[in-house]
Amino acid sequence: MLQKYLRGAIGDLDALIELTQVDIEEIKQAKHESVFERNLKKQPLMVSFENKKNMAQQEIINLKNQAPHKPLSELLDEETSTLLGLMREKLQVLKEANTNYARMVFAVSEFYTSLMSRIVPHEITGYGGPKTAQSTFLKIEA
Repeated sequence: MLQKYLRGAIGDLDALIELTQVDIEEIKQAKHESVFERNLKKQPLMVSFENKKNMAQQEIINLKNQAPHKPLSELLDEETSTLLGLMREKLQVLKEANTNYARMVFAVSEFYTSLMSRIVPHEITGYGGPKTAQSTFLKIEA
């Protein structure tokens, strides 16, 4: 069962990595709507991964409880150890992909925020009290 859970978790990680890489490419092409739609696919995959990871962890705890005097390396066979290593590697790849994705999302967010502040006059609050920033594109008179 442990190997089944690990294989399933690795499959979920592969799918998340692939979706994140597609998101990165589509952010570069300004296809933001499809990125938002893909988030709906990512949520169930994350839940599925967490469940499989927790079940694998429980199996490892059960193995350890059956032979508490043995080190974990002796309790796991070679294939299970390989799968655990592969899962760690996939988690690292996903972490790096998510870091790149987050940087791009932040850059796009900053771009749109700065663009909006240039187009539409807005109120700035600070220590000196509220004041209205001047727009370079649009003037509103009341």
